Amino acid sequence: MKKVWLDTDIGGDIDDALCLAYLLRQPACELVGISTVGGEVEQRAMIADSICKAAGRHIPIFAGADRQLLPGDLYPTPGGAVHLPLFPHDTHFRKYEAVDRMRMAIRAHPHEISLVAIGHLTNIALLFSLDPEISTLLKELFIMSGVFSEALERSLNMPQDNWNAWVDPYAAAMVYDANVQHLKTFGLNVTTKLVLEKQEKEDLFRTDVMRAVESFGSPWLADHPMKFHDPLVAACLFEPNLCDYQRGSIKVDFKHEQKLGMMSFCESEEGRHVIASAVDRARFFEHYFSVVCG
Repeated sequence: MKKVWLDTDIGGDIDDALCLAYLLRQPACELVGISTVGGEVEQRAMIADSICKAAGRHIPIFAGADRQLLPGDLYPTPGGAVHLPLFPHDTHFRKYEAVDRMRMAIRAHPHEISLVAIGHLTNIALLFSLDPEISTLLKELFIMSGVFSEALERSLNMPQDNWNAWVDPYAAAMVYDANVQHLKTFGLNVTTKLVLEKQEKEDLFRTDVMRAVESFGSPWLADHPMKFHDPLVAACLFEPNLCDYQRGSIKVDFKHEQKLGMMSFCESEEGRHVIASAVDRARFFEHYFSVVCG
């Protein structure tokens, strides 16, 4: 059984909700807490609570950082929040509570908590700044961010498409500079291979929890395909062989305006970071469906 804390910007792209549904249904997961980040964090916490309640679960949920580390005009909002009236949820959430709660949980369970970060990294950077020792007390940190393919970078709108680093590049740079013993990163070079067409799994949204996931994700799905970026990160906590990996060092650009948040990887056996370099698409979906729909 793994103790997992999920840090998420749930409420926009449906993949955050798909990830949460997986963790709620994964029998080897003890979901000890959820924190939200990135614009209207209280509503994002309500969405997470709605999905947990639809799954029949009570999970501690805390709203986190509502703004990036440095002032800016970017303020993402959760489009899925329009469907909150359709689902029971608590409303007591207050922004900027999450970091203290994460710190308390990690201190209470040193070297036991797997932190899964699938939004931009403001909460994690604030946590590491508040308590510099805390990064060494994590069991592991899994992050969805990066591209790690020059060919793919040329086909994307960079650096904006590397969303989780671009939104708060200063936070990303701080996190990747921290002393985390086990840090794995899952970038678009692997996650973009996990596109699912509706006809491939027509009964995906048949359960109560998955109907909630579909509802909150419907504004996103109206204009975007369904990609399983974040669920891959969670699945690899429990089935690491779904991916191949490379070890090396990651640097985040936080100085140059045209490259803010861009992440470079240098392969090295002595590096402190690990990236996913390939994914078995068929095995991933087989595993995801077996957990969520089984």
